[in-house]
Formats: sequence, structure tokens, C-alpha cells
Amino acid sequence: MDYDTITLNFDGSVATLLLNRPEKMNALTTQMRAEIAYAVKDAGQKARVLVITGAGRAFCSGQDLGDRANASNVDLERTLRDEYQPMLNAIATCPIPTIAAVNGAAAGAGANLALAADVVIATESAYFLQAFSRIGLIPDAGGTYTMPRTMGMAKAMGAALFADKISARQADEWGLIWEAVADDAFSEHVARRALHLANGPTAAYAAIKSVIRASWDNSAEEQLALEAREQGKCGKSRDFKEGVMAFMDKRKAEFEGR
Repeated sequence: MDYDTITLNFDGSVATLLLNRPEKMNALTTQMRAEIAYAVKDAGQKARVLVITGAGRAFCSGQDLGDRANASNVDLERTLRDEYQPMLNAIATCPIPTIAAVNGAAAGAGANLALAADVVIATESAYFLQAFSRIGLIPDAGGTYTMPRTMGMAKAMGAALFADKISARQADEWGLIWEAVADDAFSEHVARRALHLANGPTAAYAAIKSVIRASWDNSAEEQLALEAREQGKCGKSRDFKEGVMAFMDKRKAEFEGR
């Protein structure tokens, strides 16, 4: 597939999806959402880790309100169901670890696009903004699901009602993201984190992703049973045997691909 609003590059086993509308602060359009969904699925088949980041000074400023396909009289329910949901589901179900490298402003649906990734790493100058109430809307693109489960009901409610900027440092302290990193170290740090995951046990990572996400809907008993089943599968893998041998031999494990 040819991309117009994003780029997808592969460097060994690391895929990088770049939101590439810097002149619009990488605001989302109908075409862009379709391209992101397709690229995420492509990366999930070809790489061992996916990094999602933005070109220019923003990660993503949210919905492009000037997109002719999403004018003020658009059916927002249909847009969310038919365009946003497939994109977000592609990220949630991607079989490889996903990192949102938030290099700048992440606002509205752009903030929640970042939060859909498995791990969010932000530069300290970045911020997150649930801007929806400023234009008479509720947080969407999964924000009402993700925020209460990461930073708690009180912070999620305040973020949605007041629509205040949340600095990357605050987001880190509140548990909304994994970590905030100094601007001058950001690119190198993200690359190092991505390489770490790319060299890890891919099958175990896939199981970790699915089991942790399932925990939000399971009872404790159901989750224990799921853990047992998935751990049984992991325990029969070559990666487990290699991990144990590497530990015993005091060397770095060499995990296989898929």
C-alpha cells in the first residue's frame, strides 16, 4: 500500500510508523486513520516491535476539523465506529509490542491514539490534552476506557471536564504513561527501548499483551485460569528453554523470532 499521510519504515526487526502531516500537527483525517490501521497490521506481520511517533513538533493534535469528510454535520457515531474503532483495534490486537513515542503535543483523539499503545514514552516537553469538552464533546477514541484504568477515576474525570493540559511529567507521575524522558535524550532512549523489545521473546510478549488486557474484564478466578493456560504454552516454548539456559550460563538470551 502507498501511504500519503504516514510513513512506515523497517530497520531490522523494528518498525516505525510516522504520522506525517507536520503542517497540520499530524491531525487525523479519514484517509490517515485507514492508513494507520493498515500499517499497524503490516508491521505486526513483519516486525518484532512497532514505534508510533509524529513528524515535526507534535505527536498528533487529534481530529482534523478541516477535513471535508468530517465537517460539522458529520455523523460522529459512524465516524467513531467505522474509522476510529478499526484503527484502535489494530493497535490493541497487534501481536507485537507497540510503543507510542510522544514527541510533542498529543491532544484529543491524538492523546488517546497514543494511550492505545502498549507503552507510552514521552519527551518532557510533550503534553496530553483531552480537549473534547472545549467543543461540546466527550472524550472518545478510547479515552473514557483508558484514562480511568491508568490514572484513576478522579484524575480521569478532571482531565475530561477541565480539559487542562497534562504535562508529560505529570502523566508519568499519575501513571498515565510509562515514562517521560529529557528532550535531548528522547530519540536515543526510544531507540534503545524498541531494540530491547525487538530482541526479546516475541511469543511471550504477545501473551503478556493479551493477558493483561483481558484482566480488565475478568474476575480474579478467571484471570488465574487464563494465566495458567498461557504460562503453560510459554513453558513449552524454545524461548523459555533458552531463557533458563542463558540464566544458568550467565549470558544474554538469544530469543528466536516468530
